[in-house]
Amino acid sequence: MELNNKMLKIKSRIFDFFLSSTDLTPSTFVRHLQELLKEELQAVQANAFINKSSLFRNESFIFEKVETYPNPTRYVEIPIFDQDVAIGQIDLHFHTPIPLPLESFHHISKELSIIFQHYNLYILKRHEEKQYEELFMITSKFHSEMKVETILSEVIRLLQKMYGDFSYQLLLTSDIDSVTHLPVKKLDFDDDNLCAMNAYVTGEVQYENSISDRRAHIYIPIKGGQGVYGVLQIISLDAAILPEAEVKFIRLVADATGSALEKTQLYEQSKQVISDLQLINETSHQLNTNLRLSEVTNFMVNKILHFFQAKETAFILFKKDGINVLSGSTEFFQYDMNLEKLAPIKEHLNSDGEPLFIGDLRLHNRLSKLPFCSCMIIPMHVPNGEKGVCVVTHTLPYFFSFEQFKLLQSLIHHSTLAFNNSMLREELERYVITDYLTKLYSRKYLDGKIDKSMKHDTKGTFILLDIDDFKVVNDTYGHQVGDSILVQVAEIIKANINETDIGARWGGEELAIYLPMIEWKLGKEIITRIIKKIRDETNPCITVSCGLSYWSKDSGITPRELFHRADYALYKAKDKGKNQLCVDFPLQDNLL
Repeated sequence: MELNNKMLKIKSRIFDFFLSSTDLTPSTFVRHLQELLKEELQAVQANAFINKSSLFRNESFIFEKVETYPNPTRYVEIPIFDQDVAIGQIDLHFHTPIPLPLESFHHISKELSIIFQHYNLYILKRHEEKQYEELFMITSKFHSEMKVETILSEVIRLLQKMYGDFSYQLLLTSDIDSVTHLPVKKLDFDDDNLCAMNAYVTGEVQYENSISDRRAHIYIPIKGGQGVYGVLQIISLDAAILPEAEVKFIRLVADATGSALEKTQLYEQSKQVISDLQLINETSHQLNTNLRLSEVTNFMVNKILHFFQAKETAFILFKKDGINVLSGSTEFFQYDMNLEKLAPIKEHLNSDGEPLFIGDLRLHNRLSKLPFCSCMIIPMHVPNGEKGVCVVTHTLPYFFSFEQFKLLQSLIHHSTLAFNNSMLREELERYVITDYLTKLYSRKYLDGKIDKSMKHDTKGTFILLDIDDFKVVNDTYGHQVGDSILVQVAEIIKANINETDIGARWGGEELAIYLPMIEWKLGKEIITRIIKKIRDETNPCITVSCGLSYWSKDSGITPRELFHRADYALYKAKDKGKNQLCVDFPLQDNLL
């Protein structure tokens, strides 16, 4: 009866301890139980010895047995069982002989074993709750940040916190450069670690024991919904094996990691897709604003340099008469000395015509002369049967990704229409303002330019040229030769005036030249040189008569008067015998 009362009191006090204590760790529980036993059984000392592999395997402590040679009349050992398996004992020491019969301690052993079993269930439940709380916390953090570095850091932190006696390594299929401070390694498919490869391929946990170095390895696949992204390697230095329940939990952690990595990857891919679409949309919107060809090229080159981090970019047209690098392309492609290096690109377009994605040009048969390594070449469909191409390069090998190559193809596809529209628009403008036969400017364009010049400039020289005896040429050689003569004279004019000067077809066999901001004396030198070249270089040989007029701010003459004076000077040149120049302007009217 007394024993039952004592055990009832011990259990009641343990129950009170559970209700009132904020520290229910195994170490606190065992120490409290020792004190209870000392008090209730009137023992001088109570020492607990618990096997580390039992219910306390998750705690970093062990109660060791005190090695003594006690007096058997004052010392008793109380074994503790878990499912009929001895997990330890509690040693009691008394000053006086043992106050209870030894049979009583069998009953105490059973009651204490039941208490330990219930406490063991409590510890396991609490451990599971703690595990899932931690898993919930890191999963929440995964979803809140969506960063690979955060995911890997949190996984390692959790494993080290929950299982500090083991070491870990994450073997991932992709390179993660930003986590060099973590135990992360690339899963090398050429590696001889067969267990890691089996875990990756099969998606199942693999075990490996090394007797020589007393290590146990567990390989747990890191799986997502769409694939396996790596393997978690767990290493035990003392060859201890994790219980199956713990392996099951770590598999949940690995699965959560795999899902988080997968979602992060999909998130990054979606962001990249959105960015790509924004680039294409912005580009398409900007290119639909009727830009000049040079503006289109400059816009596209800047976009490609920024978005693809390229070193050199060019848009090139391969014409029958040569290679035309569009204005706005980067510096390398603007040098004439580099144009011959582009000839193999033309050969490729003629023979294949497919886009090229080259990681290292040094290994390419045709394009090895280009001083780059990475290269993307995208053909463009341009008007008039010409061949166009966009060339994007970098000095480092394998700098561009295949996703960037596909994006560039889409970008060029969407921008080709803008290029073609700009080229056709400018070609149409040239048709409107130029003479079809001579390719000189039209009379209307010349009139407008002179009118604008006389409003904004301070001076200018105007010249009319008339082919002498042009009717005789047509009658003698035919109109085709007559047209050829007009073209020859036009080419001589264009070759001997500056880009700011204007050569135009005035009408019939009459041509005109306007030299803005040029004094009449310099204008006389220019046209005198042209008269000589026409006489010496045309075939059949012809001559021209010219009339020159000049204006300045002080002269106060109108465009109409400027034309009239040049026409009058031309008439005088014809009257004086042709093949010569006459000058007429307000201050002077002499044959020169």
